[in-house]
Amino acid sequence: MKTGNGQPVLLTQWTTWAPLVAVIALVAAWGRELPGVAVAVLALCLFAAVLAAVHHAEVVAHRVGEPFGSIVLAVAVTIIEVGLIVMLMIGGGDKASTYARDTVFAAVMITCNGIVGISLLVATLRNRIAVFNAEGSGGAVAIGCTLATLTLIVPTFTTGKTGPEFTGGQLAFAAVASLLLYGLFIGVQTVRHRDYFLPVRPDGSPCGPDEHAEPPTVPQTWGSLALLLVALVGVVGNAKLISPSIERGVESAGLPSAAVGVVIALMVLLPETLAAVRAARNDRTQTSLNLAYGSAMASIGLTIPVIALASIWLSGPLILGEGPTNTVLLALTAVVSALTVVPGRATLLQGGVHLVIFAAFVFLSFSP
Repeated sequence: MKTGNGQPVLLTQWTTWAPLVAVIALVAAWGRELPGVAVAVLALCLFAAVLAAVHHAEVVAHRVGEPFGSIVLAVAVTIIEVGLIVMLMIGGGDKASTYARDTVFAAVMITCNGIVGISLLVATLRNRIAVFNAEGSGGAVAIGCTLATLTLIVPTFTTGKTGPEFTGGQLAFAAVASLLLYGLFIGVQTVRHRDYFLPVRPDGSPCGPDEHAEPPTVPQTWGSLALLLVALVGVVGNAKLISPSIERGVESAGLPSAAVGVVIALMVLLPETLAAVRAARNDRTQTSLNLAYGSAMASIGLTIPVIALASIWLSGPLILGEGPTNTVLLALTAVVSALTVVPGRATLLQGGVHLVIFAAFVFLSFSP
């Protein structure tokens, strides 16, 4: 496929070059003492690779259609998130014990309140009422709340270890349960009740999966899949190199260590937020909710098992239990989310409520 000037499309898109440049920068900087300018360049490469990774995931997603597309995006974003968490935990010292908890909780708050809120806001400003499938979104909220409570709240109340930690057996149970629940949801979403997760028009009628753009060709899809893998390598590797600078920046600003997790989640989920907003503008609110709740479930259902395995060889404790403030915010999110999705219709009011909860989370994360 070529552009009007005869150049191949892939060669004229920055999303093709960004993953390659990120990997080249990674190879050039690996094992060296990095000055501030080099760290800034690597940060730009990392951010560009994140955007490129999600773009190529979207290309693959568009080829396979909904709801498979949302799953591709969610898994791609979660791989990036897990890579960043592990890299920060490797060199983070004592403070690294809470990075997994802080990042996963931030991802849940960003997706279930930030992405959902802004998507509903965009959709309702356009059509007054946002319409979606209550059956699919309700099930997603139920799974997400169960996973978040099991992995982030229960450790605070267990007594096997001192502090908000799981014992080895408890952590293994939580990891296996998270995988099983996420796998069950994927099975329902893609096989048994796929129609519950397909977008609908404002009048409630089914929306065709390819109404707004032609799907990419098979060669384009395979090319994007290859570039997606390259971008993921660039993201994880460059995150390893700039992680000390992130921690020093947070510490020098006098911010709590939880802010590191918020920064990671905001950076990783920003491109997906843009994708959800585009879907909402195109009257595909269900796709926006699939992206939001799918990412929340993937962040827990895939991250916790990987971190549980990594804890075998990572030194230091793994603190997963949340404190009182975040516990209250999670409970509020669960109640409001249920009230939002059960009717299958939402207005500007619901979007505003979710955005206020998200703003409260961000504010309290930087000013506890």
